[in-house]
Amino acid sequence: MRTAYLHLGSNEKEPLKQLLKALGTIEEQIGHITAYSPFYKTEAWGNKDQNDFINMAITVSTEHDASSILKRTQLIETQMGRVSKEKWSSRIIDIDIIFLNNEIINTSTLILPHPHMEQRNFVLIPMMDIAADYIHPVLNKTIEELYLSSPDTCEVILL
Repeated sequence: MRTAYLHLGSNEKEPLKQLLKALGTIEEQIGHITAYSPFYKTEAWGNKDQNDFINMAITVSTEHDASSILKRTQLIETQMGRVSKEKWSSRIIDIDIIFLNNEIINTSTLILPHPHMEQRNFVLIPMMDIAADYIHPVLNKTIEELYLSSPDTCEVILL
C-alpha cells in the first residue's frame, strides 16, 4: 500500500458541495481516505480576479501508483465538469497529488513532490493538519518548517 497526500480546491458551483462529491469519488476510485484537514477559505493564488477557493488536504491509502492516481484524479475532475482554462483560473474542482510516499518523480506529465507547494499557504496549512511532521523528500524540511519559511502572504481562513 502507498500513502498519497492530495490537495483539493474549488471555487465554482457551491465549492463545499463539489469537495464533498470529490471525496466520495476518491474513496471509490483511488483508495481509503485516512485523514482529512478542515475546509479553508483562501483567496485565489496567481489570478486574483476570481472567487475565493475552498481548499482541503487528505491522506489516501492506495494500491495505485503515481501514474494511475494522476489518471484517476484527472478523470474525476473531468467527470465533475472541470474544463481546461487558462492557468490559475476558477474551477469546479482541482485535485493535486502533493506527495506519494517519498517518491520523487519528474516526467513530462507529473512532478512529485508537487512543484512550488512550499510557496503556497493554501496547500501548506491544510497539509499541516494531516502531516505537519512529514518531511519533504527533496527539501528535507517538515511541512511545518516549510510553512514557517513560506513567502506566501495570502490569507487562509478556517471554516
